[in-house]
Amino acid sequence: MFQQGNYKQAKTQVQQALSAEPNEPLVYAMAASLSYIEKDFNSMNSYAQKTRELGENLTKTNPLRGNIYTAAGHFLEGANIIAKEGTAKGAPQAVSKLRVVFQYLEAADKIAPNDPELNLIKGYMDLMLAKNLPFSNPNEAIQRLEQKASPRYLAYRGVAVGYRDLKKYDRALEFANKSLAETPNNPEVLYLKGQILFSQSQGKDGNKTLLEEARKNFDAALAKPDQLPRSLVAEIFFQQCRNP
Repeated sequence: MFQQGNYKQAKTQVQQALSAEPNEPLVYAMAASLSYIEKDFNSMNSYAQKTRELGENLTKTNPLRGNIYTAAGHFLEGANIIAKEGTAKGAPQAVSKLRVVFQYLEAADKIAPNDPELNLIKGYMDLMLAKNLPFSNPNEAIQRLEQKASPRYLAYRGVAVGYRDLKKYDRALEFANKSLAETPNNPEVLYLKGQILFSQSQGKDGNKTLLEEARKNFDAALAKPDQLPRSLVAEIFFQQCRNP
C-alpha cells in the first residue's frame, strides 16, 4: 500500500494478514485506515477498537509496540468520531482521545526514543494534527521523520508533505524526489510531486516549465487509476484540470 501505492492489492493482502496474524495490531490499524478511505466508518470503528485492544494486550510482552498501537487505536477511534459526527459535535470526544494518545506515545518514547516504527507513526500523526489544529505546526514531525523514522521512502514522503504545508517548496521537492528514488512508480508520490511543482509555479507570471512538469506527474499518477481509491483519482484529476 505504501511502497507501491496499490490500494486494491493492499486490501486483499490486509484481509489475508488478518487471518494469518490475528494478534498483530499493525494489521488492524491498516484495515482501519483502508476503511476510513472507503468511508466505511462502522468497519473502521471495529478495526480501531481491535487495534487498541491488541495494543493493550501486547504491552505485557512488548511494552514498546504495545504502547505504540494502544496510542494508534485511540487515535483511529478519535478520527472515526470526527468522521461520523463532524468536527463540531465530535471534537470534545476526539480531544479527550488525543490526550490518551499522547500518554501512550510518551510511554513508548521513554522506552525507545529512536525506534523507527514509533517515530514513523508519531511523525505522521503529528503531520495530520498540524494540518487540522491551528496551534500545531509540522516542524517537529519533519525532524522526527527525517532523522529517526523508517522505512525511508515513507519517511521522505512525510517530510515532503510537511515542507509542502509550510510552503517550503524547494525542500518539499527535494524529499519527494528522494521518496521517488526508492519508489519510482508510486502514483501517490508522483501526485505529491505534481502538487509541489504546481505550487512552485504560482508566481506572478506563472512558470510554464514547472506547470508542464506538474502535468507530467499528474498524468503519471493517473496512469494507474486501478491502484488508487476513487476519491484520490478524482482529486488528482481535479488538480490536473486546474493546471493550464
